Amino acid sequence: MLYCLGKFEWNKEKKYFFSFLLCFFVIAESLGQNPKKIPIDGNRWYQLTNAERGLQRLFDNDLFTSLEPQFGKIISLYESYYPLLKGEKIGIDSIRFYDWNGISTNPFLLYSIDSNWNKRLLASFDGTKYNRWVGPYPERPDIIKLDTPAYNIMYLQIIADNDFPSEIELYGSYTAPQPTNPLVKRKIPLGNLLGINGYEWNFSDPLIDPFSIDTNRLNAVKYFSGFRHYMDWQKLEYRQGSYTFSPTRSGSWNYDAIYETCLKEGITVLACLKTLPTWMVNSYPDSLQDLENNPVFYGKDLNNPASYIEQAKVAFQFAARYGKNKAVNKNLLSVFDSSRFTGDEINQVKIGLGYIEYIECENERDKWWKGRKSYQTGREYAANLSAFYDGHKNTLGPGVGVKNADPSMKVVMAGVALASTDYFRGMIDWCKQFRGYLPDGSVNICWDIINYHLYTNNPDLNRAIAPELKAGFNNADSIAKAFIQSAAIYLNNMPVWVTETGFDIHPGSPNKAIAIGNKSILQTQADWMLRTALLYARNGIMKQFFYQLEDDTPNSEQLYATSGLFGDQLTPRPAADFIRQTKALFSNYYYNTTLNADPLVDQYLLNDTTAMYVVYIPDEKGRTGLYTLDLGNADSAYIYTPMAGAQSMQLNKQKTNNGKVIITATETPVFVKGAGKLLMPTMTNTGIRIFPNPVKNALTIQGLSAGNNQQINLFNTAGKRLYSGITRSNTFQVDTSSLPAGIYYVEIRNNLQKQTIPFIKSN
Repeated sequence: MLYCLGKFEWNKEKKYFFSFLLCFFVIAESLGQNPKKIPIDGNRWYQLTNAERGLQRLFDNDLFTSLEPQFGKIISLYESYYPLLKGEKIGIDSIRFYDWNGISTNPFLLYSIDSNWNKRLLASFDGTKYNRWVGPYPERPDIIKLDTPAYNIMYLQIIADNDFPSEIELYGSYTAPQPTNPLVKRKIPLGNLLGINGYEWNFSDPLIDPFSIDTNRLNAVKYFSGFRHYMDWQKLEYRQGSYTFSPTRSGSWNYDAIYETCLKEGITVLACLKTLPTWMVNSYPDSLQDLENNPVFYGKDLNNPASYIEQAKVAFQFAARYGKNKAVNKNLLSVFDSSRFTGDEINQVKIGLGYIEYIECENERDKWWKGRKSYQTGREYAANLSAFYDGHKNTLGPGVGVKNADPSMKVVMAGVALASTDYFRGMIDWCKQFRGYLPDGSVNICWDIINYHLYTNNPDLNRAIAPELKAGFNNADSIAKAFIQSAAIYLNNMPVWVTETGFDIHPGSPNKAIAIGNKSILQTQADWMLRTALLYARNGIMKQFFYQLEDDTPNSEQLYATSGLFGDQLTPRPAADFIRQTKALFSNYYYNTTLNADPLVDQYLLNDTTAMYVVYIPDEKGRTGLYTLDLGNADSAYIYTPMAGAQSMQLNKQKTNNGKVIITATETPVFVKGAGKLLMPTMTNTGIRIFPNPVKNALTIQGLSAGNNQQINLFNTAGKRLYSGITRSNTFQVDTSSLPAGIYYVEIRNNLQKQTIPFIKSN
């Protein structure tokens, strides 16, 4: 029973106050004197739908902050999972929910799943008791103890729509997990982040000769280090069971020549097998026919790997031809070996050409905007991948799955459109249940590389934003860190790729770059694309591919229609120039460390010894800033600036001041290398110094504490403050040109410390 002391007044503040007292007595009665609350990490929950926000607020100790409703979910009543980590144990004997939001449309259900995958309903919540704690059974809201405690828990599971309690607390026993895998820092060449998306026609002219490589088109592709090939299933299997490669039955493309050319030119190819062939699309009702449907015949079970056998068979044929394994059973291979017309090229069976190292199973399998016919949950896509990878552990018969043709070929998961780790974590848990574990105790995973897509735009602004900036709760940096961290925890530091990112140039696109100051939209696109690659290098992303080589639909305001890095007549836009120039000079350098946040200063290394620095302002306001870069005992600084319309970067050589050089940072990255050696390294004052002194125009203050707020004040001899500014850089400039000649003082304040330095202003 519930008791309330005092008069219950319907005043807002007292209402909260008395409600709190009321709940307190119920808790004390139900839990006893020493309840043990089980710690739940709200970030660990993942959701099997296209939810953009997580469930953290359910476990944040805030009773009056609820989850925001998320509408437009492809699966409205969906599952969310909380996996226990290695060594972690919980036993639940009591559960309570805080009812703050009103009556639920659909009941909220909480389950446990044990190590044998048995699921048990633990609690439900219906929202009928406003502004109080309730227990796990709606008909007995005052009792929070479970009728039967729950043990041997491997997962917690929630099934809900948009109706949640505002807080959940679990009580019982708890054993903390073992330490998770530490992040592995890899030496990733910057060139790995300079790939491009494209098609067959980026190599061959379909109007002249689709079977031959066109030199002009190839030269455009050579601006980049990698090529993600959008490869339609239709081209490989025009008729079911009849495979074509060179020429393809649809389009007459010469895949052999394209891939061989890329190998010779040092361009890494990711073959992205996507879309459905017409013979599979035709199995759908007219109203549901779409080339981007889920890759199964209509009516097939999306949770069954056998439903995807047709796609897994064409993957086997592709891997047998273009992989490195020359011992594939030739009897398992077939091609369409008839001519279509006089003089036609004839397909031939080929084995182990060694042209392709990576294959991607579909593109954006989470297409929620196309409806359920084109959307797979993470668990459904894992079933798809299990067939594609190795014929679901070789249970689907011969000639099925990539690894059964070439064990060395790497399978890349489809890049997800919603950049959330939820999707691949659902894939992991499907593998635990249906593929089991390897002898070393790791999960028998059916892919080799994690992959996601991210376009940094802000719907509220109806445009793209600089890659370092935040839209909503996340930005590209935090999302990359989440993927890298999850890869370490759950998949032993599996590599993470970003295979689509970019910016439109049409002013009507919601993903448009913007003109900034005297920079055009094209120049901003170039800045942002290069900075995107640098951001992902900083975060440990292994490969990146820009979207895309040419515009999809020139002069269109549609989303992603004008993202091309090349314009009309294959004219390179500034973005292409920037990427080419960076690739030419610094492709083999790898990110080492960040020295400063704003201006952003990253250090790259070559062969663990030779240093290069990237300096820029991570913003979109046209800001500039100064940074004093320490190049050790270098006599000179070589400063490289990307240039639009040029073959190479602009090189500016400057003498250092005892190994230091002042860099003027803008929103275009510059690359700096030291050159030569100081003949007589001299001792330098490690404190703050100002120069020139006397000064006519700009007074430079050097040696400030980078990363900390510092106030810069300027006084005359009468003690009157003439200027005040704030900086977080190690270098700052004050314009003194308007001051009359005389003696002045610059004051630097940093926390509780103050330093004052006199200087002379001359005419």
